[in-house]
Amino acid sequence: MTKIITNPSFITQLREQIQYPSAGVFSKVLLKDNACQYTLFCLAANTDISEHTSIWNATINVIEGRGILSLSGEDIQLEHGIFVFMPANAPHALKAEENLTFLLTLSEKFTDKN
Repeated sequence: MTKIITNPSFITQLREQIQYPSAGVFSKVLLKDNACQYTLFCLAANTDISEHTSIWNATINVIEGRGILSLSGEDIQLEHGIFVFMPANAPHALKAEENLTFLLTLSEKFTDKN
């Protein structure tokens, strides 16, 4: 079983953390412990992240902007308020249609052996 370290409380206004680059991706790890990592991603309009996989489960919480997430061959429209769960090892890619900000949470993939 994974040991989780209890962190002090953490509070931030996400909108105050947004920083759009002139091109590409700005990312900032907000908090990390033994089980999860919380990263704010800010993508400039027309930025592509090519298809890849991760050994972690992940969630995307869209804060602002628009884009398209290709997840296991399905296109998902990203816009304010959308929440997406991506299981570990699922192929995914992303295109920001306009400036796009989301909170990415990575968490361990638990199996029956954990």
